[in-house]
Amino acid sequence: MKRYLSRQVLPVFLAIAGIISSTSISHSQSDLPCYLEDSNGNVIDLGHLCGSGNSTPSVIQVPIKRRVSGIPVVDVQFNGNSRFEMLFDTGASGIAITPPMAQVLNVAPEGVVITSTAGGKVEVPRGRVNSVAVGGIEVTNPEVTINQHLDIGLLGQGFFGVYDVTIKENVIELRYR
Repeated sequence: MKRYLSRQVLPVFLAIAGIISSTSISHSQSDLPCYLEDSNGNVIDLGHLCGSGNSTPSVIQVPIKRRVSGIPVVDVQFNGNSRFEMLFDTGASGIAITPPMAQVLNVAPEGVVITSTAGGKVEVPRGRVNSVAVGGIEVTNPEVTINQHLDIGLLGQGFFGVYDVTIKENVIELRYR
């Protein structure tokens, strides 16, 4: 009887143990909006199949040119052809340009807005540009403010608000949420 039980119980025990030990739940931590994870854990970008056209790389790196008072300065392209240095300002809510930038970009004021600055609230003109691009990311038809109190433009949340931002020593990393 003991021999019969061990022949029946041992395979059942091993089967249950095998199920328990081989069962796992895997959650991918991919930054890609459309992907497949293979059996080895490799992430395969499927952006071209999901209707997103050109898929965005999981991490976009933007070189830091220099810093002003600790704030990174990056190159920003406007309307596909004009390039300006701007502060990459995580505390700014929008995109603020200087009057000389507005002149080069032919930004026509469409009204005024009140903005909060370190110096208090100020009234500034607002307008639109065709596009703003940094590191392969492009925003079309964004609103900009024209701030006569700035020496250099500010690139704020109006541009990179859908990204998680990591500021490193020489590069800014953007990851799509």
